[in-house]
Amino acid sequence: MDALLVPFQYAFMQRAFVAALTVGLLCSIMGTYVVLRKLSFIGDGIAHASFAGIVIAYIRGLDYYAGAAVVAVATALGIGFVHRRGNISLDTTIGVLFTAAFALGVFLMSRLKSYAVDLQSFLFGDILSVSVSDVFFIAGLGAIIAITVIVLFRALLYTSFDPVVAQASGLPVGTIEYILLVMLALTIIVALQSVGIILVAALLVTPAAAAYQLTSRFAPMMTLAAVLGVLSTVGGLYLSYFLRSSSGATIVLLATILFFLAIAIKNLRLIRPA
Repeated sequence: MDALLVPFQYAFMQRAFVAALTVGLLCSIMGTYVVLRKLSFIGDGIAHASFAGIVIAYIRGLDYYAGAAVVAVATALGIGFVHRRGNISLDTTIGVLFTAAFALGVFLMSRLKSYAVDLQSFLFGDILSVSVSDVFFIAGLGAIIAITVIVLFRALLYTSFDPVVAQASGLPVGTIEYILLVMLALTIIVALQSVGIILVAALLVTPAAAAYQLTSRFAPMMTLAAVLGVLSTVGGLYLSYFLRSSSGATIVLLATILFFLAIAIKNLRLIRPA
């Protein structure tokens, strides 16, 4: 039993577990809207776009994650603006803007004579390096996102299922969509240090997609997604310690296993979708 509790004896692992718990909850809750709205591509898009913010922050001597957050939010708002005003499909808009932002980051980095940024930590995450200030940042940003979801719960629900009826009933569908995009961008920044640019989309989508296999009711789906998300992040981090593997990759692989397990349960009819 003592051997199983070894990871909790280290301060850096304690901070990592707090971060993993917060990230698992946030990504799963926001992932519910992503899956219902069929926005799975947006997580990958905004995450890659944030790379430009990291490079700009490095050039200007600023905090990397603050730079990533600014560019991620700007890209999210740009996606919403072009989609609505340009009457262009959402997936096309995401594809154009995120590749442009990512290319900007590569372009700026190629202009540098030398750089000391550890790109691997941004691409694949490094949750074990989370500091006390990082924990407060993640918790604070997570609280803001959670409060926003609670306040706009009904509006987000209606616009997710039937935006036409929601607009006819007087809801500001456009404004709600922009708010959702900003929350998604901030959620991605919160998860960036845990699983990195490449894997963040999987953490945003997979737990919610697994929950969707087991129930079609919104509230149970969000609750189940949150449980599966926490199991993925906390369980993946715990397993990575003993397997001596990449924490981000282990988290995503565990989430994927839970996804296929949910499909198996659904097919075996052990749980009937509500």
